[in-house]
Amino acid sequence: MTSLAQWFPTGWEPFLLGGIFIGLGVSLLFALTGLIGGISTAYTAVWSLVTRHPFFQHEKFVSTRNWRLMYGLGLILGAVVFTYTLGHGQGFVTKVPLWQLFVGGIIGGFGARMGGGCTSGHGICGVGSGQLPSILAVIIFLSTAIVTAHVVRSLGGF
Repeated sequence: MTSLAQWFPTGWEPFLLGGIFIGLGVSLLFALTGLIGGISTAYTAVWSLVTRHPFFQHEKFVSTRNWRLMYGLGLILGAVVFTYTLGHGQGFVTKVPLWQLFVGGIIGGFGARMGGGCTSGHGICGVGSGQLPSILAVIIFLSTAIVTAHVVRSLGGF
């Protein structure tokens, strides 16, 4: 039997606290505005400023662009604040080149929009409200991620 320390070497408490804050945040957003707090719509909002392609110009996204951009910015700033306060000032640590992170973000964001949402919208808000399409989407997301990780590992990727 494996110990919790193997899976959570820095402790499980930060993950619980993070989950609680995420749940409170999306619940508050929904309770106050009726809006679902997924991040892929912020991706669409950013692209709607850059391109006039119809895919990125849906009225429901363009008309709510301001709050979506602030939502995405808050996600980034929250990570920065955490990293330099509670994250022991280590900064962002990765062995992945910046260009690969950028390209992966573009591809992943586009795929999330094509799929009608992302793991935060479907996984946190959709599953939390018992929506069958979201439950199915999360099963597909997780299955694909697990298979991809195993394939990459078997090819010596990490």
